[in-house]
Amino acid sequence: MRRTDKIAFLSVLSNSFVVVLKLIVGLWTGSIAVISEAIHSALDLLASFIAFISVRVAGKPADKGHPFGHGKVENISGTLETLLIFVAGFWIIYECLHKLFAPEPVKLPFLAIAIMLVGAILNFIVSKLVKKEGERVHSIAMKSNAFHLLTDVYTSLGVAVGLLLVYLTGWHFLDPLIGIALAIYIMLEAVKLIKEAFPPLLDAKLSQQEEKEILQIIQMYHHEYIEIHDFRTRRAGAVEYIEFHMVVPSHETIQKTHDLCDHIELRIRETFANAHISIHVEPENERKGDQKRGILHDEGGV
Repeated sequence: MRRTDKIAFLSVLSNSFVVVLKLIVGLWTGSIAVISEAIHSALDLLASFIAFISVRVAGKPADKGHPFGHGKVENISGTLETLLIFVAGFWIIYECLHKLFAPEPVKLPFLAIAIMLVGAILNFIVSKLVKKEGERVHSIAMKSNAFHLLTDVYTSLGVAVGLLLVYLTGWHFLDPLIGIALAIYIMLEAVKLIKEAFPPLLDAKLSQQEEKEILQIIQMYHHEYIEIHDFRTRRAGAVEYIEFHMVVPSHETIQKTHDLCDHIELRIRETFANAHISIHVEPENERKGDQKRGILHDEGGV
């Protein structure tokens, strides 16, 4: 099992433990906020499981049926996780509204608070591990999973503080209000997540900053080519696809042009380790009109 798979599986184990604890304590104490948080953690568990499966599938090499690999499985995973968050958010709000009009005292509040803190600490540690690995391999599924875990940390701490206030003030209506606030928070955060997970399914280009970095790398070799054009990028899971046309002097040898392409590709992969790069080379005497092709010149076109 790869290191990435092991860390993804670790999040499944930690979430399973946290869900069981929160659900038992929530039902025992009668706290709708704790039960809502248990549902939130259960969705995180499902998200962790989806991420674990999608990372393994996305890591498979390209085959005859999928010549561009399986990277978009991760984006599908991230989108599904986001939809699950919205479903949970609406369900939590529904239950909390019902409890708001018929508030009930919370039994053993300090036990509930203790479990919230234990869950927060555990998920904080695991989220840091998952995020670090996700950034290392450029995995949207791993980064989405880390996001889920981190939101669980914040919401667990919020529920713990809320239960403490219920105990100190005796205002039992605070319990469902905390649950509603929790639901709204995770739904707003889900909007940010889907903005990152969904666009690659439509072959959206890389971010403006990422494209700028790539073009700056290409510009480092401007003295060896004449111009580039038809620059395009897209992302599928952890893989960036980069392609462009490069015009070179007609007298250059195939070997020198080949070496130039290799140098550019190696330099780009220093920043984008999983990038698939396609460079179409054109001799100078075949280049077409600049205005029609959107050509980037070596005189600062980048």
